[in-house]
Amino acid sequence: MSDSASDAATPQPPASAAHPRFAEALADLGLTVEVRRFPEATRTAAEAAAAIGCDLAQIVKSLIFAADGEPVLVLMDGASRVDVARVRAELGATKVGRANADVVRETTGYAIGGVPPFGHRTRTRVLADRGLLAHGTVWAAAGTPHTVFPLDPKSLITYAEGRVVDVRERTA
Repeated sequence: MSDSASDAATPQPPASAAHPRFAEALADLGLTVEVRRFPEATRTAAEAAAAIGCDLAQIVKSLIFAADGEPVLVLMDGASRVDVARVRAELGATKVGRANADVVRETTGYAIGGVPPFGHRTRTRVLADRGLLAHGTVWAAAGTPHTVFPLDPKSLITYAEGRVVDVRERTA
């Protein structure tokens, strides 16, 4: 048997569906998760929930805000909206607003719709809304608009080095 034949018969590990930077972050953390890839983009929480077959609230939105000019990551469940005034109060900031697409990519290394909760290009403060803890499993982007992964919310917040806060909009 030639070397080339034996090489062809040697099973190779499957390539990760995750974005390479996120796959590297998972490896660095020693974390093995099931990354699911969908043929259609799951850029919105509703698209992701429909593709996965889970409740909208089980989707983790990884949102970048600018607080007094500094990027901040807010992790929010897919069924809720961020209350910017509550984020401002949590951070003691004067001005808080959504970051534009260029700032998101520069800060995280990912495009909007595929930002994972950790594995970013730069280190940012992370606020994780307490509502995420209401679920046994949550689903977050794995670095692309086509990929997601499941994890228990406590672990996800720990890996993201997030601080649990109450920053969701209150509903009447």
